[in-house]
Amino acid sequence: MANSVPDIIFHNAQITTLDRSNPVASAVAIKDGRFLAVGSDQEILALSGTGTRIVNLKHKRVLPGLFDNHTHVVRGGLNYNLELRWDGVRSLADAMDMLRRQVAITPAPQWVRVIGGFTEHQFAEKRLPTIAEINAVAPDTPVFLLHLYDRALLNGAALRAVGYTKETPEPPGGEITRDAAGNPTGLLLAKPNAMILYATLAKGPKLPFDYQLNSTRHFMRELNRLGVTGVIDAGGGFQNYPDDYAVIQKLADEGQMTVRLAYNLFTQKPTEEKEDFLKWTSSVQYKQGSDYFRHNGAGEMLVFSAADFEDFRQPRPDMPPQMEGELEEVVRILVQNKWPWRLHATYDETISRALDVFEKVNQDTPLQGLNWFFDHAETISDKSIDRIAALGGGIAVQHRMAYQGEYFVERYGAKAAEATPPVARMLEKGVKVSAGTDATRVASYNPWVSLAWMVTGKTVGGLHLYPQHNCLDRETALRMWTENVAWFSNEEGKRGRIEPGQFADLIVPSKDYFAVPEDEISFLTSELTVVGGRVVYGDGDFADLDDNPLPPAMPDWSPTRRFKGYGAWGEPEGAGKHSLHPARYQAVTACGCASACGLHGHDHARAWASKAPVSDLQGFFGALGCSCWAV
Repeated sequence: MANSVPDIIFHNAQITTLDRSNPVASAVAIKDGRFLAVGSDQEILALSGTGTRIVNLKHKRVLPGLFDNHTHVVRGGLNYNLELRWDGVRSLADAMDMLRRQVAITPAPQWVRVIGGFTEHQFAEKRLPTIAEINAVAPDTPVFLLHLYDRALLNGAALRAVGYTKETPEPPGGEITRDAAGNPTGLLLAKPNAMILYATLAKGPKLPFDYQLNSTRHFMRELNRLGVTGVIDAGGGFQNYPDDYAVIQKLADEGQMTVRLAYNLFTQKPTEEKEDFLKWTSSVQYKQGSDYFRHNGAGEMLVFSAADFEDFRQPRPDMPPQMEGELEEVVRILVQNKWPWRLHATYDETISRALDVFEKVNQDTPLQGLNWFFDHAETISDKSIDRIAALGGGIAVQHRMAYQGEYFVERYGAKAAEATPPVARMLEKGVKVSAGTDATRVASYNPWVSLAWMVTGKTVGGLHLYPQHNCLDRETALRMWTENVAWFSNEEGKRGRIEPGQFADLIVPSKDYFAVPEDEISFLTSELTVVGGRVVYGDGDFADLDDNPLPPAMPDWSPTRRFKGYGAWGEPEGAGKHSLHPARYQAVTACGCASACGLHGHDHARAWASKAPVSDLQGFFGALGCSCWAV
């Protein structure tokens, strides 16, 4: 009986288990990192022993830990402490103030980098900064600003740092925009692929190994703060195996992983993809590793000729004629070695051609049981969904349209955008489907934005993309982020629900996910995050339970020290003031002001109610030059 005494019991809670045989409970017992028992307070507390830790959850909602089906945590962690995150910042005035303040403390030769995770549509101003505005706040410090995968803005100092001049040749698949004299302006465009953006960013300074360890821990803690307990890492450009995985491996070896991570291997060499996968399948065993860090197969890049980048500001790219032959060579290697794979595919035209290859391989070697899948699939057709189901595959969707929906509508029309991707239809047809973010560049890592997008059908800019029949109810959306993802990491029955035997991963949201208004879902965070029975993040009522103290972010000028993460939450009354509370966000977005000012952004009501001498309009506003007072 001593072996069954729980290590920890959480009780007095409203637990959504997602276990259909036991959907609601008030207490859970955990032993050796797994759920031992789930039931009523009376039942579970009776299991406690002298060494059992008892935690009262104060009748708050409890959910299974969130599990991102597609993100880039390995790459994101290496760089997190270098990046100024505009994720969730609702005012360009605030974003530019963050940039100005970061420039002031960033030493040469370091850059200030804003690397995706946001869209201009989230700002009240509905625009990006101009290069002139960036140069004004950063005349000497290189600034690289990546917007989705459609463009990058570089100030003059960044152009000098990367060496782009009048003589620099035009890159394949991209454009260096130039002035009338032929000099680069600082605007880089993906036309049609993002290689110019990848390659330019790769020229920047990197953190030393110890700093990368610190950076990755801070990124994982930010994910824990948002309720993320697991991810599937989809590789990425300029993310080389095994060198760039050494940081995660060390953290795993030392027991410092607070997010479970399954990784896919992503080829880095156009025309040499076959050699990459021959080497990896002979040296890496599928699923090698632990429950906290292990191999998950191939992709999302299998061959470069099959990569249809998701830049909806550009026409859909046609894949080259050699795509099928190159893809078949790689897929046959994977099937022979029983490796699952994932394949990036934005458009149905790419998906249907890839399915021709998969069906051909399936005739010789059945794919059933390999847990392979497509990523993204924004414009997938009913016919392709049926073909995937027939082959036993899956579809991993992400909330990229929450960030790019406006551009899709602009190019293809509102009607075409009504099911992009057709998640409700996929579920109706019974295909394996789950949700994630594709963070950190083309969308934010915040899972609540994804959940809100599936429930409300709205972009982060407020555009209503989907009719009600294409939206999901809250429980279905939650399953997309929990139990459904387990198939994609080949862990069905091991994770995703709160039931005996499964990984003891759970969260307590800051408000009840099932009760808050729809438009407040994206503002949720986690007050308590538990991974394997360990409290890896605690806040509010549960701050004293936190078992994951971190040293300060390194280097000492890191943006992470001041702004922390999503919505600049480290400054709730500073840079984050328009971003962290629904009422304030609604007020700022409702503002009719054409241009914000550096004094109070768009928060006029708060400024007028302050004790500042605003009644002296000529003296006060005139002295400080408030640009928005004129409207």
